[in-house]
Amino acid sequence: MSIEKEIYVLLTDTGTVFTKIIRSFTKDPLNHASIAFDSDLREVYSFGRKNPNNPFLGGFVREDVSSEFFGESMCALYRCTVSPAVYANLRNQVQHFEQNQDLYSYNLVGMLGILFNIEWERKNSYFCSQFVATMFQQSGMILIDKSPLLVTPGDLQHTPKLELVYHGYLNSYVGCQNSIAAASSFRTA
Repeated sequence: MSIEKEIYVLLTDTGTVFTKIIRSFTKDPLNHASIAFDSDLREVYSFGRKNPNNPFLGGFVREDVSSEFFGESMCALYRCTVSPAVYANLRNQVQHFEQNQDLYSYNLVGMLGILFNIEWERKNSYFCSQFVATMFQQSGMILIDKSPLLVTPGDLQHTPKLELVYHGYLNSYVGCQNSIAAASSFRTA
């Protein structure tokens, strides 16, 4: 008997100038996508800023959603139930990215390709929603019926393969999860 696992897709709007520019083209309210391995959002991965203060240096990142950078971010958290094989494959891919993160960069050119419906692939480069869609596709589960090079966070928001868990301020969700975890550990102590 195999027990299914849960994977999460987190969509956010950090309110930065860059996300405002993206929103002006996509018209989607949430323009950053990440993949998470837990509902508490302690293990969140994406392609984005390596340094919150420098929008020009990007690549594979493990995100701290309780950091000041995500401060007043709006978000939508989606859940997806996957087989143990898909889950293990996603874990292995993230481990590969972590071990080789210096090889990867942000695919700004590819993101611009979305505006013109052109698949601009760059070796070892991803933009956030391309990364999430590629991770699932390479694990044997296609979330969106189009090339990962053309997937936007809005596409992820509208796929029936993801179930909405929460929509609102990210810091409210993270604060609530931390309170639940603290209460739960208090009861078991």
